Amino acid sequence: MLLVEDISEHLKIEREMLRLSQLHTVGEMAASLGHEIRNPMTTVQGFLQLISQEPNMDPYQEYFNIMLEELNRVNAIITEFLSLAKNKLVDLHLQDLNSLITALYPLLQADALLCDKSVILKLEQTSPLWLDSAEIRQLLINLVRNGLEAMPAGGKVYIKTYEDGSEVVLEVQDEGSGIAPHILEKLGTPFITTKDNGTGLGLAVCYSIVARHKATIEPANGPGGTTIIIRFPIPKPLDESSPKTITGKQPEVFPGI
Repeated sequence: MLLVEDISEHLKIEREMLRLSQLHTVGEMAASLGHEIRNPMTTVQGFLQLISQEPNMDPYQEYFNIMLEELNRVNAIITEFLSLAKNKLVDLHLQDLNSLITALYPLLQADALLCDKSVILKLEQTSPLWLDSAEIRQLLINLVRNGLEAMPAGGKVYIKTYEDGSEVVLEVQDEGSGIAPHILEKLGTPFITTKDNGTGLGLAVCYSIVARHKATIEPANGPGGTTIIIRFPIPKPLDESSPKTITGKQPEVFPGI
């Protein structure tokens, strides 16, 4: 007797459970420690700036600049931690995804031009969605900047939207060399990164934002680079009521599955 069982779906769920568990842990740390760490950091940063202005401190300006840069980096990491907080409020309004992308496009294109790259929009007409505009902007900025950093000069990042059945699909595609398979399956896990000076929290924040919008996210490698595919559910007519503010919680349905 020979019994063969396909456990690939089971392993996929296990990986997703592990990733969500890590997100939950990081979110709990953010909620309890973020502000307490920031307060003494602000004091240290203020006194460093004050001391650096003293005339006899001119020979040490390089050291002061390094210390202030590192404090700014720590502050940026804490900001990303706070974005992972489990009970983060999301202010959802029924609005057009394309309008948010178009409004943000000048900033994205300016970032791209600084490194001799470009952002191309390919937007099709889509249905309105329940969206938190601030979080969607953060999602787009993180994904586009990841794509820009993955490409050499002259590369393009494509932002596409279209409808697929009962979902609105957002795709962010770069022209980089792709992501190694062993890293691809762990994307969205805190501290997993391919960058030399990255924290691995940027994509984890993206996964949390997607989950709070009850959407799904899936990375895919292709011949032209990496594509991040996000699927937002189109609201049913009964859901199209007044704007609402809800508390984002860990999703009951695993994103990306």
